Amino acid sequence: MSGFSYGALALAIASIYPSIAPAGAEETAPSQPELELAQAAPPAAQELPELEVTTKKLDAARNQILPETGSSAYHFNLDDIDNLPLGDGTQLNELLLQAPGVVQDSYGQLHVRGDHGNLQYRIDGVIIPEPITGFGQSFDPRFASQVNLLTGALPAEYGYRTAGIVDIQTKGTSFQNGGSVTATGGSNGYGEGALEYSGSSGDWNYFVSSSYLRDNIGIENPTSSRDPLHDTTEQTHNFLYLSRVIDSDSRINLIVGTALNHFEIPDVPGQTPVYSLAAVPSASVNSSDLNARQDETIRYEVLSYQASPNDRTDYQIALFHRYTDVHYEPDPIGDLVFLGNAATILRKTEATGLQGDLSYKLDDTNTLRAGYFLEHERFGANDSSQVFPTDAAGNQTSDAPITIQDGTHLDGGTYGVYVQDEWIPLAGLTVNYGARFDKTDTVTDAQQLSPRLGIVYDLSSTTRLHAGYARYFTPPPTEIIGTPSIEKFVDTTGAVATDVNTQVKAERSNYFDVGISEQLTPDLTLGIDGYYRNVKDLQDEGQFGNALIFSAFNYARGIVSGVELSGTYKHGNWTVYGNFAYSHAVGEDIETGQYNFSQPELAYIQHNYVHLDHDQKYTSSGGVSYKMGSITLGGDLLFGSGLRSGFANTDHLPAYTTVNLDAVDHLTLPTLGKVDVRIALINLFDRVYEIRDGTGIGVGAPQWGARRGGFIALTKYF
Repeated sequence: MSGFSYGALALAIASIYPSIAPAGAEETAPSQPELELAQAAPPAAQELPELEVTTKKLDAARNQILPETGSSAYHFNLDDIDNLPLGDGTQLNELLLQAPGVVQDSYGQLHVRGDHGNLQYRIDGVIIPEPITGFGQSFDPRFASQVNLLTGALPAEYGYRTAGIVDIQTKGTSFQNGGSVTATGGSNGYGEGALEYSGSSGDWNYFVSSSYLRDNIGIENPTSSRDPLHDTTEQTHNFLYLSRVIDSDSRINLIVGTALNHFEIPDVPGQTPVYSLAAVPSASVNSSDLNARQDETIRYEVLSYQASPNDRTDYQIALFHRYTDVHYEPDPIGDLVFLGNAATILRKTEATGLQGDLSYKLDDTNTLRAGYFLEHERFGANDSSQVFPTDAAGNQTSDAPITIQDGTHLDGGTYGVYVQDEWIPLAGLTVNYGARFDKTDTVTDAQQLSPRLGIVYDLSSTTRLHAGYARYFTPPPTEIIGTPSIEKFVDTTGAVATDVNTQVKAERSNYFDVGISEQLTPDLTLGIDGYYRNVKDLQDEGQFGNALIFSAFNYARGIVSGVELSGTYKHGNWTVYGNFAYSHAVGEDIETGQYNFSQPELAYIQHNYVHLDHDQKYTSSGGVSYKMGSITLGGDLLFGSGLRSGFANTDHLPAYTTVNLDAVDHLTLPTLGKVDVRIALINLFDRVYEIRDGTGIGVGAPQWGARRGGFIALTKYF
């Protein structure tokens, strides 16, 4: 790990969180979300060993530091994850698609409530700075005991990436020695092996997981065929959690994770060469035999200290580090002949920082919370492009390519502080008010004071109302800023449509959210949630180059609104959930990154609100599971009315619905012991559907959803 010294941890804690005398007051229970997909009750504390009691107490205290008051929260516990068709072998993005308002896109992207990305990931409450956008997932649900998604008007402790907070709580708090080995095989050469193990020794407890995946569908197929060409992926995920209980009130935790992903870029057969290359006959270049590829590396480490020195005080301080890079290697001949630009692209970014959060109970009706976030980031983009010379009209003038070196490097920081008070003025009513101040000096130099207000009111024992307002400040995403030197590519096949390029700006918005949940019966809960967001300098992203890497730009103005319906039913052996969402997200006047767009599009969007490319009007998901002895039967579905397409996003793709089924048998065999056998069918009805068609603002290539596939997984517990 580089960028900071862990030896400074104790000094930082002592200087920022001095000892506070015990007060003996009773703790206020954490705020409950208006909808919980599932939550398992822990065993009674008195039946557990002392160290495990301390660990569970500190887990509860950490949750107390970061409340959810006024926001919309959805929780997936171990049972919810296990009920998905591939269980904990499910990709994290596919798990989150089961929450309301989450839209599927190509390359594993997610859009929450009309935002392009803008998701913040936390592990045990600590922010993990976002990696460079790629195809692979950074986090594996195998190390999660619970995954929480918070959206809406968030409390003041949440800043920067605010479309959704994905908080992953690790399995590392288990003191039970044991683990599992899983082998999964299936369609299109899918093969995965995974290992988990947890245990304890003295005051230490630990959890490790590791997985390796090889699949012949790594990126969505650019054609509707069942088997894509040149689309193999290899993905490795590793995770370590190590914790030491210091005393009955404190512990120190270490988290280390890696994701190493290799992707072949799928080929599109039948393409016609556009450019001529010296000594290479056009007829000899087959678009079905190209060999472009992309490698992605993600590493993150967190060292944290958590303490509850008395009944009033809880705090956590964490040092974090994250390194990520994306390396695109073109097909040196094919990219020149078909695209006129064979670019080797390397982007890398390293972030190091310090995060602290404190909760202090003033009295029985007020809990004060405060914290800070300090991050330094170093970013670099190094490109080497081979292009052809052209005349002023863009016609190729030579079949001998020239090489252009280009790069971007920057250092900067993001800093923030917040303070808020959770106030209970009367029984059943909780008001959380506060503000945060943030400053960034990375891509741009900007700052903002952001007030927040959240209210939760229990109208009755079965009816809960929540409402909130949040002022948001979203710095430009440093990790996807790769601005080319436009003048270097003039009179080449790498020239851009316009030479206008205003630097990306920070986004500022006012967010309003209101919702109500009703527990109609002990088994059935329904909810409805509405939101409205008025945005200045709305950030969006698009894929504009040969590499499947995203670049950011701004609309001058944006309006995002929507409504979400959700429901859960649990009775006996049945678990059923479903949701439906309506979204409307539009922007006007592209004011930065203009070089990525054609003049007709820029002119049209300057005076017209247009749908954002990821705006999907209707989205729905749902699932059911039934336990029948040792066997669990289940299934889920996903519906989308189609993402935007066409000139200035004036059209949209056809609607689609996919259905998945699975069956799991939990066996105890004489020799092998406890074994699970899982069978899953993905896209049961073999629905052929297009996620993207290659048109629309910032859409570079078509992608089709996966065809029907069958999978079987064997898990041995030990």
